Amino acid sequence: MAGSTKLLAVVIALSWVSNMQQFVQGKPQAVLGKPQAVLGKPQVPCFFIFGDSVADPGNNNKLPTLAKVNYKPYGIDFPAGPTGRFCNGRNIVDILAELLGFENYIPAFASANGTDILQGVNYASGAAGIRKESGKQLGARISMGEQLKNHRTTVSRIIDIFGKKSLAKNQLNQCLYSVGMGSNDYINNYFMPQYYTTSQKYTLEEYADVLIKQYTRQILKLHQYGARKVALVGLGLIGCTPDAIKTYGTNGSACVDIMNNASQIFNGKLVSLVDELNTNLTDSQFIYINTYGMGSGDATLAGFKVLDAGCCEADEVGQCVPDLTPCQNRSEYVFWDSFHPTEAGNLISASRTYTASEPSDTYPMDMSQLAELQINPQVNEI
Repeated sequence: MAGSTKLLAVVIALSWVSNMQQFVQGKPQAVLGKPQAVLGKPQVPCFFIFGDSVADPGNNNKLPTLAKVNYKPYGIDFPAGPTGRFCNGRNIVDILAELLGFENYIPAFASANGTDILQGVNYASGAAGIRKESGKQLGARISMGEQLKNHRTTVSRIIDIFGKKSLAKNQLNQCLYSVGMGSNDYINNYFMPQYYTTSQKYTLEEYADVLIKQYTRQILKLHQYGARKVALVGLGLIGCTPDAIKTYGTNGSACVDIMNNASQIFNGKLVSLVDELNTNLTDSQFIYINTYGMGSGDATLAGFKVLDAGCCEADEVGQCVPDLTPCQNRSEYVFWDSFHPTEAGNLISASRTYTASEPSDTYPMDMSQLAELQINPQVNEI
């Protein structure tokens, strides 16, 4: 798929060379090496993650759902094997945690115990969306609203650990929060009229407004729970995945244009939301991660050779067929399955999120700058 050369624009040669300079030391990994962590303690005390399958570390493993991947060949290049990550190796937030200096990956909410939660929690869930019903045809999943409820539980546990709400608040205010939602509200909702009526009720413009309105309420709730340094991840080129091309066709275009148009409309409103939040919540800093904009380069310049198919053989829902041997040259594939990038793609994407290679990669600052920011809260919430 020629269009998937756009999917990880992150892959232009200059970006690859400059970003790879950061990935020269650290504990061994099965593929590509670990980013060099900051010596000493992490840049932020904790890292909280909200999202979908791109960030899911295994929260869906025990749910009755088709959207879980705790089996081989998933995790073939991950030290712990199949954990529920939708990748051959590390996902984007795993690599971001390394770049931020964390010794361990951020634990899944489903398995986080004791004081582990003090370094953060990953709430991400495959097939989850902003809207509660998104992804329902796949089975159980943990929507953004439910992830926020889980975070409220975590906050209560952190208050108990510290013994004083003020101490817990100071900790939570300095943490980093990554929120990446919305893809499934299109892929597993709007563009599935056989299951959902949203495309009959709303134009793309109207639907984006509906999503952003609900998303705004959710982000404000997160702020109420102490979040002050928040990265909002935009939608990527959802019309350039192998599944999108196979399912909808391209009518001569490189990708499914209407799906990519949907991403652009949503992202434009998300940037406006970032501006609004930064204006109204002066005790906080919100940034936008331009995933779509990172998808405008030529993947072949970074060594990717297979752009239109996943490395593993996919089943009817686009996930790897269990126990089948995947491709051997995984670093040459953009896609691992019919939806998700390989670790090779994640490595570059995460690096560019952490340290922007182009001014348009992040707005108004990148994640490394957000991590360094000192927050002086003015509002006493939680």
